[in-house]
Amino acid sequence: MSDSVAHMATPAALARIPLKKVPVGSVVSTRPLRDAPLQDAPLRDAPKPSPFIKWVGGKGRLMGQLEPLMPPGVERMRHVEPFVGGGAMFFARQPERAVLSDINPDLVHVYQSIRDDVQGVITALAPLAAAGNEPDTYYAVRERYNAGEGRAKPLRAAMFIYLNKTCFNGLHRVNQRGQFNVPAGRYKNPTILDHAGLRAASRALAGADIRVAGFEELLGTARPGDFVYFDPPYEPVSTTASFTGYARDGFSQEDQTRLRDVFRELHRRGAKLMLSNSDVPFIRELYRDFHISTIEAARAINSNGAGRGKISEVVVRNYA
Repeated sequence: MSDSVAHMATPAALARIPLKKVPVGSVVSTRPLRDAPLQDAPLRDAPKPSPFIKWVGGKGRLMGQLEPLMPPGVERMRHVEPFVGGGAMFFARQPERAVLSDINPDLVHVYQSIRDDVQGVITALAPLAAAGNEPDTYYAVRERYNAGEGRAKPLRAAMFIYLNKTCFNGLHRVNQRGQFNVPAGRYKNPTILDHAGLRAASRALAGADIRVAGFEELLGTARPGDFVYFDPPYEPVSTTASFTGYARDGFSQEDQTRLRDVFRELHRRGAKLMLSNSDVPFIRELYRDFHISTIEAARAINSNGAGRGKISEVVVRNYA
């Protein structure tokens, strides 16, 4: 039985989402509301921008290894990122000029909503966060999300964030019908709504060009002197390690080869390029004409806990 069929939300669960009114607070989680601060932190105390969603392969913990590999003068370059995901590279750099894109329209809509109407997203997310993350609640929200409720509105972005914060391992996976089908996670007290964090992300995104686009569209976007960071779905390191379900069509070896061709063309045009991927022979062979470094990352997505741990990744650059 499919996950979507096995976990149909009850009418009662659907009826109560979202109804609760929540006082303005800087963080809303599943703890009692009396524990939440009543006001946002002053701007001077605002946190640094950071990813506001969880994302498989996010680079937040790897920035210490990636930053030394960036090109000299990167702080003056326009930042271009065609697989934005959780945006760790963007938020770590905080560039003044950026083009952020992804093939996932719901993900792009969330970024655009946070940039353009962060208060609307916060207002829509507050009652969802107050409703908690019990399985019935989670599947009720997921059912509404898959039915298309709130499309092109802050509510759609709010439901995306809610599901991301409460689903299993922060996965974003869709089936062949394009429906989000990740089961509920098991968290005691997830932070679902972080007012200050969302506002900080909104400020960082204020000047960014955010669009739905495939990586090949970079050929009409990237310019000489741009810094382009590629973080595509990784080539599997084994037959059981693949996770490419963030878009319904996955990411094949043919896609990896087409990406290499785009990398070559942008190199010819004078852009500064960095790419992350699995440390496997296929990827090393594709990029044998470029500089390849190795970094160490934690493997977090594995149904078998023994299969998690440290794993090497490659960082490909077209500069020394």
